[in-house]
Amino acid sequence: MAKTGVFDSDPTVMVKATELKKELQKLVQLIVDDEDYRTETIDQAKEMLYALKELKMKKRSLSLKLHETVRCPEEFKCPLSKELMRDPVILASGQGIELPNPVQYSNEEGITEADRDHFLSLLEKMSATLFEQKEAAKELRLLTKRMPSFRAVFGESLGAIPLLLTPLSESKSPSGIHPNLQEDVITTLLNISIHDNNKKLVAETPMVIPILMEALKSGTIETRSNAAAALFTLSALDSNKTLIGKSGALKPLIDLLEEGHQLTLKDVASAIFNLCIIHENKARAVRDGAVMVILKKIMDGVHVDELLAILVMLSSHHRAVEEIGDLGAVPCLLRIIRESTCERNKENCIAILHTVCLTDRTKMKALREEENTYGTISKLAQDGTARAKRKANASWKIYLLFCPLSGIFVGFLLKDLYVAMRLFGTARAGYLQFQLPYTSSDNHYSRVVSLAKRQNDLV
Repeated sequence: MAKTGVFDSDPTVMVKATELKKELQKLVQLIVDDEDYRTETIDQAKEMLYALKELKMKKRSLSLKLHETVRCPEEFKCPLSKELMRDPVILASGQGIELPNPVQYSNEEGITEADRDHFLSLLEKMSATLFEQKEAAKELRLLTKRMPSFRAVFGESLGAIPLLLTPLSESKSPSGIHPNLQEDVITTLLNISIHDNNKKLVAETPMVIPILMEALKSGTIETRSNAAAALFTLSALDSNKTLIGKSGALKPLIDLLEEGHQLTLKDVASAIFNLCIIHENKARAVRDGAVMVILKKIMDGVHVDELLAILVMLSSHHRAVEEIGDLGAVPCLLRIIRESTCERNKENCIAILHTVCLTDRTKMKALREEENTYGTISKLAQDGTARAKRKANASWKIYLLFCPLSGIFVGFLLKDLYVAMRLFGTARAGYLQFQLPYTSSDNHYSRVVSLAKRQNDLV
């Protein structure tokens, strides 16, 4: 006799489910095929999925009622799913378990003894043959991804992390590690690191950071990306930031950023950003060539948002500021302010420019030319974020206060805004929202104007 489900027993529900699935299929196909899909399309797909879920829950409720009349011995049920086992495996404890179940089901009440036995048996296989290592690593990866409670078990089990890393730590060379095995182990390590209580333990396990650093250099792209993601996750703790920085992990992260694999860039940038929050890591990043690599990516239009956030952080380091100026970043940063629609990017660019111009006032010439041609700085001073306005105005203060005319600093002589605008070649006043110290000496004032005329500074 054919089985009857809730969809079969209720034709209306069955038709509705079929229609929902067809509509969902269309929406998903549209999202996959169209690069410029709308966010509304995603919302519609979510609504379709939610409606299907509601129908499924009704089916499950009816199924439970039907099964109440069917009883089976408790020993025939999987301790995890509470369902009848179809392909059971007997653990060393004598407990039966269905292998797919640890991957498919989550025990809301926590980890059982059977779970722990299975977990320990997988760790033991990490020291066995290559085939057993690969099988165990793959299952541990899935367990720690789909059952967060297993992440906590790693932290609670003495020596579990070193056992997990056995295949990688005992290998004599990176080339001797099976790529799939390495990927599964590194990804499991990432999953474990997500658990807040594990972050300190994982980072302070001696072999972890060197293995992650090695994974940044070799293995599949996913291995390298997940190694960067693990460092990012671990660096949530300030003590780990210091530990990771001292271990030399910034250099391979920067090298991987320079390689430019699209699948790794976001994780790498996130890790570098997090690590550079503390000052000593900024110095390490600058020493390891971060400024040049980041600027090249920004100039190429690659992950501009994330990399500008790192660059503005590094610009608090004097050597980074010098490099930014020397590498010709000023025109690029001005172009981003002019063309970008992202207010945060504009804010970061003017903050960097302000620091560069404060260090090297010759770079103010580029700002003046940009302003004369496009009015970029005055627009930012009027329409930017509060911080962008402050930095735009401060940058022009530097120019007015310290721009030399034949060796004379003229900023302290200026009070009349109109004269100031004519002296510096602009008819815009949006960025000149301040008053400068002033001397009433007509002789000094005339001399400044005369010098400006001789140097063709008048409009």
